[in-house]
Amino acid sequence: MNKHQLIQIHEFDNVAIAIDGLTAGMEVAVGGSSCQVQNDIPVNHKIALQDMEPETEVIKYGNVIGHTTKAVKKGEWVHSHNMQTSLDGMLEYTYEPTSGITEDKERVKDTFLGYIRNNGEVGIRNEIWVIPTVSCVNHTVRMIAERAGKKFSESCDGIFAYPHNSGCSQLGEDHKTTQKILASIIKHPNAGGVLVVSLGCENNNLNEFRSVLGDIDENRVKFLVAQEETDEIERGVELIAELLLTARKDKRTEVPASKLKIGFKCGGSDALSGVTANPLCGQIADRVAKEGGTAILTEVPEMFGAETILMNRADTKETFEKVVDLINSFKQYYINYEQPIYENPAPGNKAGGITTLEEKSLGCIQKGGHAQVTDTLKYGQKAGKQGLNLMNGPGNDNVSITNLVASGAQLLLFTTGRGNPLGTSVPSVKLASNSSLFDKKRHWFDFNAGTLLEGRSIEELSDELWKLILDIASGRKKARNEENGYKEIMIFKDGVLL
Repeated sequence: MNKHQLIQIHEFDNVAIAIDGLTAGMEVAVGGSSCQVQNDIPVNHKIALQDMEPETEVIKYGNVIGHTTKAVKKGEWVHSHNMQTSLDGMLEYTYEPTSGITEDKERVKDTFLGYIRNNGEVGIRNEIWVIPTVSCVNHTVRMIAERAGKKFSESCDGIFAYPHNSGCSQLGEDHKTTQKILASIIKHPNAGGVLVVSLGCENNNLNEFRSVLGDIDENRVKFLVAQEETDEIERGVELIAELLLTARKDKRTEVPASKLKIGFKCGGSDALSGVTANPLCGQIADRVAKEGGTAILTEVPEMFGAETILMNRADTKETFEKVVDLINSFKQYYINYEQPIYENPAPGNKAGGITTLEEKSLGCIQKGGHAQVTDTLKYGQKAGKQGLNLMNGPGNDNVSITNLVASGAQLLLFTTGRGNPLGTSVPSVKLASNSSLFDKKRHWFDFNAGTLLEGRSIEELSDELWKLILDIASGRKKARNEENGYKEIMIFKDGVLL
């Protein structure tokens, strides 16, 4: 009898995870009891730990993840063919506060080497960013960054262009969202200087965009209108040279870890994401909160089914109401487009063993640890409160990581159980949920959380991951996305295109 092939996450769970894959007829054991496997069960999928009648609640993480649609025998595979979500429609919520981890003012605080900007914000990179106001000049900004990079490669931490999909033919709130997100990215502390490139005739033209951008340091932000220049590429390079006069004066200085803002994201999850990589991120979220820093969790649809856990960690009734509004407004977004609220998980998630949205969400919110929820953030809104902030936005990977950059996160922790090389304009630290994926795609990953299933303790791994974060923040190491050039942004769209 093999006693090591199943993981029962919580003592009340009536399903376990088959981490090795199981064959019909095998005898397996978990939690002091044994059972015979009834049918072949894929790697990381669920096995029933008891007989269940139709409409029985399926329990994982100690919470309901759905219900059976037919009778299920002990030892049988549990997945989409015999269970489904129990979520339906809009819900009413009541504030039932629970304690959450907050800043520990007595502990000796960690430090890192960062760039202190004039406004007091701290960057972990001193880069020059070339940002288009509109997608029409996407190739223009690439050419400017490439030519400037060859000319000034030793003058800063890098010169990078960030093309995107927006900036013209948008109306109403959609147009405003684009402007707010771009304005926040332009003011990000990881950029020692920013060149903003406009075509000249777009909706988001400079005359209009400047009012949204607000006050700027003119030594750190320059503007170029392509239609007004004889050679916009050469002019762009000249403006970057001007930006470098200021940026190259900046030096790394020791600052407290309370200055860190870390964003959390998962993409291409499997059933082990909520067991290894996401709880490990939760340890980091708690650590940042204890340091007096900020953790930022997004992917609102992947909170559905687990939202009450986050709501009840709200520090005040006012914050609770803001979380309720965050959840319900995103549900209304689905309703407005006549789409099912709970049309999740994705095919890759299901192949990886995740059956329902509740199951996915309960695993997803593990990234937020037990930190106290102190605020919610709108598109393009900068995080300003220490503790755990919940940010508006979909689960889409590229949109999510862009939203996190706009919130001011200097670094992201990005977990995956299926594999995903994607990164954005800030260091995007990739965590593999299992060792087989990490070994196969080492060039994608910074950290293997799968060793939690191989005898390593979560305390040991969280210390190791925290050290890696401080090393990357201090410039002693680069994240894989930086080494491989995976640096992209994509802006959320919701509305009419002209």
